[in-house]
Amino acid sequence: MLDVKEAARRASEYFAGLYSDQKIPNVQLEEVEISEDGKHWFITLSYPVAPELAALNFNYKRKYKVFKIDAENGQVVSMKIRKVE
Repeated sequence: MLDVKEAARRASEYFAGLYSDQKIPNVQLEEVEISEDGKHWFITLSYPVAPELAALNFNYKRKYKVFKIDAENGQVVSMKIRKVE
């Protein structure tokens, strides 16, 4: 079974691979959770809405993605938008 660090690494690598052409800076780990049955990790990552402002250290909003990761084999099962208010 994957531990939480490995699940977070898998989510980060998946995100980086999908958005490799955009080179999004300041991707952050926000939340981790294991499902009640222990079969999936839910990993939330955030990234700046306007990466060019993040690089200049301006205040900026962030977007959030939740990754569902199979806790047994580490495969990313889904990636969804997470709304934060």
